[in-house]
Amino acid sequence: MLARLPHAARTILACWLALGASACSPTTDARGWECLAPANAGGGWDLTCRSVGRVLAELEMAPGRVRTTNLPGAGGGVAYARTVAQRSTDPNLLVAASPSTILRLAQGQYGSLQADDVRWVGAVGAEYGVLAVAADAPWQSVDDLIAAWRQDASSIVVSGGSAVAGQDHMKVLLLAHEAGLDPRQIRYVPFDGGGEAMTALLGGFVQLFSGEASEVEGQVEAGRLRVLVTLAPERMEGPLRDVPTARESGFDVTWTTWRGFYVPGGIDDVRYGEWVRTLETLGRSEEWAEARVENRLEPFYMVGAEFEAFVAEQVEDFRTMSREIGLLR
Repeated sequence: MLARLPHAARTILACWLALGASACSPTTDARGWECLAPANAGGGWDLTCRSVGRVLAELEMAPGRVRTTNLPGAGGGVAYARTVAQRSTDPNLLVAASPSTILRLAQGQYGSLQADDVRWVGAVGAEYGVLAVAADAPWQSVDDLIAAWRQDASSIVVSGGSAVAGQDHMKVLLLAHEAGLDPRQIRYVPFDGGGEAMTALLGGFVQLFSGEASEVEGQVEAGRLRVLVTLAPERMEGPLRDVPTARESGFDVTWTTWRGFYVPGGIDDVRYGEWVRTLETLGRSEEWAEARVENRLEPFYMVGAEFEAFVAEQVEDFRTMSREIGLLR
């Protein structure tokens, strides 16, 4: 009977018979599971790791606590390169990702690294882009912002938690392009995570913040920030319900930031399937539904082969988009 099974199945079955299930699992490493957040604490990748890790622990799906490790640099490139070069077969590593990751890959910003150097597991939530200013800023609407840009684009400095030409930068470039402005005139300062970019705005070092809804809602409720526009397909609920979308304001720009993960490209199909089933179970759980609402994430669920195909398509879409606004030739 054993002889008729595939080699991988024979190995696993033999291990189970000899040692027991717990000894054969690839997840029983004494270190437990680790989630790598490619930015400093306070941003979306950090939120993704910590919220998902907490729910996995609540569901008792993880071998102990899921550790979050922050590894900022190069708009996620340091974490991506570390995963590919040094941890390519680590079965216990999960890495937070978003459209920012895909955008950098599409633009060749990770050097020779490609999207298929890792394995894309799934996404379990999403949020929408926003542009925000300090509460005492002179601009009351996105039209005011566009008018100020037309008068003197160099007078407004934008902060974001992604690298130059990355996700947060791309949001303002697309808006400027749609408004008939030269995107190359927009001044942008990158930070390693939305938390640092937000601090720069609140400290008066920059005039405009490009980020996500979850990053600003608390500050809006506290009266420190004013959101000029959302890049959602339609008006949002909650603290931003009165903020118009870019489309409402006459600019056909949307930006959906899905929150998901990739794993090392060298793990085998068995372990990859386990990660897919893990996110599948998490994404359908009541515990995650509650955490998603708590973290101000919208529903967005996609795993396995469907997610891999989605990522491949988004790489091509972002490459085309980057060419259209002059970032690529």
